[in-house]
Amino acid sequence: MKALKPTVSIEYCPKCGWMLRAAYMAQELLSTFTDEITGVLLMPAEVGGAYVICIDGVVIFDRKEKGRFPEIKELKQLVRDIVSPEKRLGHSDKLV
Repeated sequence: MKALKPTVSIEYCPKCGWMLRAAYMAQELLSTFTDEITGVLLMPAEVGGAYVICIDGVVIFDRKEKGRFPEIKELKQLVRDIVSPEKRLGHSDKLV
């Protein structure tokens, strides 16, 4: 039986106007990890100021904890390290 692909979720504060940012990040992740993830779930938060990114319920980035939003390059690296560590990200890869 084939293992289920992970799902990325982005919980964002709709009152802060962060839906477009979440949709942009979802688009970037979907285009980069087409074969590695099931999809990206956008979830309006009930808590003001929330912007939390998870993979299968495990937090990989929390704006309140970090005090900032993730850069798209950084986010792709965080997702890659969990869902497909061997995947090369081209120009978004870490410098060795």
